[in-house]
Amino acid sequence: MKWPRKKNNQQPPLSLEQQRSQKLAQIGAQLWALRQEQGLSLEQVVVLTMIPRRLLQAIEEGNLNDLPEPVYIQGLIRQFADALGLNGAELADTFPINSPQVNFQPTANNSPLNQLRPVHLYFLYILLILCSVNGLSLLLNNAVLQASNTQSEPQPKQKPIVKPEIVRPELAEPKHPLEVQPVSDTSSGVKQKEAVQIGVTLKASSWIRVIADGKTEFEGTLPEGTHRVWKAQEQLTVKTDNAGGVLMSVNQEKAKEMGELGKEEEVMIAAAKPKFLR
Repeated sequence: MKWPRKKNNQQPPLSLEQQRSQKLAQIGAQLWALRQEQGLSLEQVVVLTMIPRRLLQAIEEGNLNDLPEPVYIQGLIRQFADALGLNGAELADTFPINSPQVNFQPTANNSPLNQLRPVHLYFLYILLILCSVNGLSLLLNNAVLQASNTQSEPQPKQKPIVKPEIVRPELAEPKHPLEVQPVSDTSSGVKQKEAVQIGVTLKASSWIRVIADGKTEFEGTLPEGTHRVWKAQEQLTVKTDNAGGVLMSVNQEKAKEMGELGKEEEVMIAAAKPKFLR
């Protein structure tokens, strides 16, 4: 009779990079939700913290690749949280920056230098002194020979100095033709179409499907407190089965609920049309 083996449900520990990415996503969602509640835009937070807009947006989106070293990320989180009225130092300490320490065991050094006896070292010192004295004497002899040779050589006659003729700048011909810079014709130019961006924050666990330019970017259930951002060049379509539990912002504007709680809702957002430049 064979007994059933117990399955090992223990998950492998997360790497330091994965821990940073997961923690940054949680902190970014918390800061984004608090900023939306206070009705502040990213530009206003830039004025309060003196932090570039792209770094603030990367923190809210949990984008670790667009941020500097982890020790600097901690400082950015602290300033961001202080500007929103939180305890910035306490929140920044939750972001991991230290890497696991590696203990190096000392190894025995059996190099030939350690096996030399004091007598051998004395002979080595004497040899180095002799070589340095010989080198200095050779350098001094070469310097004396060069000085004597320069004194015995006849000095060349100086050539008469010819004064250059002064040429007026208006009479001189230009050496290189002037390059004519092409002027861009802005009268017939057309401003390119701006991309559309949406941000979604879950007040309650909800099923969501996002289609960007005809391609399904995400479909599934997101837990409460999740914050995600999607972009598209032409059109974005967001559908959910719990419209009241989803806060959606369009192009960094103030987030609003998609509809009533527990009801299905679908929203289509198209990019702005191109404008002709006058």
